[in-house]
Amino acid sequence: MIRLFHRDRRGATRRDVPLDKLPRLLRQPGGMVWLDFSGEPPEVCEPILRQAFGFHPLAIDDALQETHVPKLDDWGEYLYVAIHAIHYDAARETPLTTHEIDAFLGATYLVTHHDDPLPEVDRVWERIGKDERYLADGPDHLYYTLADEIIYSYLRNIEAIDETIEAFEDAVFERPEPETLEGVFALKRGLLQLRRIVGPQREVFNKLARDDLRVIDRRDRIYFRDVYDHLVRLHDINESMRDQVTGVVEIYLSVTNNRMNEIMKTLTLITTIFMPISFLVGFFGMNYFAAPVLFGEWTTPSSFAFTIFVLTLTPLGFLIWFRRRKWL
Repeated sequence: MIRLFHRDRRGATRRDVPLDKLPRLLRQPGGMVWLDFSGEPPEVCEPILRQAFGFHPLAIDDALQETHVPKLDDWGEYLYVAIHAIHYDAARETPLTTHEIDAFLGATYLVTHHDDPLPEVDRVWERIGKDERYLADGPDHLYYTLADEIIYSYLRNIEAIDETIEAFEDAVFERPEPETLEGVFALKRGLLQLRRIVGPQREVFNKLARDDLRVIDRRDRIYFRDVYDHLVRLHDINESMRDQVTGVVEIYLSVTNNRMNEIMKTLTLITTIFMPISFLVGFFGMNYFAAPVLFGEWTTPSSFAFTIFVLTLTPLGFLIWFRRRKWL
């Protein structure tokens, strides 16, 4: 899907402008254009980016190949910025996914490209149609609005991840299962991927807030500094959650080992209790005590009663001893 939004110098706005009017709109002084590519193949996007805007082939190649960590390239008349949005769904096999959003930011235009439909972009698209204040300060402020919406979605996803970690902790204490451990490791891999993104993305917004870039108004730098501060806090939160997940793994191993120890303890007690019984049964079951022999009185009813008494008393004695040793 290709969407085109235009605001002229008098403040009149129009959404879903036909694409064939783009060259004329770019030549209008005082106007602003936002062109959004969502899920379009490279062969559709490349001619527009090259012919209508005149972007460098290397910058176009970067935008159309979703293989980059967050980065910022200054091409003088425009900036190429790549950042990532995240989406979290605990029900999926890979709960945390990232989506690259490439942007070309010029003095009169903003061009965005993403391979998947993103709700963050849709929300900003709807917002600018209802409130013109987002467009009054130019494309750089519009890009700040988009970036702020993306980073705000990070916070919502972080809250969902935190709830999942708490659920894993409860599950580990109540009933640790291999499926729980698989979910914990999948979340840990997602947090590691988030760490690889937040660090470079933090540096991108640090440059937008502090470097002397031609297309960034000095008055808007403070807004990008605010986004940078959010990313610093997200980096710290991510490190804390990674420690929590590592703690969940350690708890799982500890609980599993404790349960295994309880099982081994129970089996050992059972074996110990029946050990004297096995000895006595084996001893009195020898053919030496068959009737008629020199010691035939050993097989009389009184001897049998005495044997039953000893078989009963011996395990009871062991149980009393175990309790005094606090093994039970």
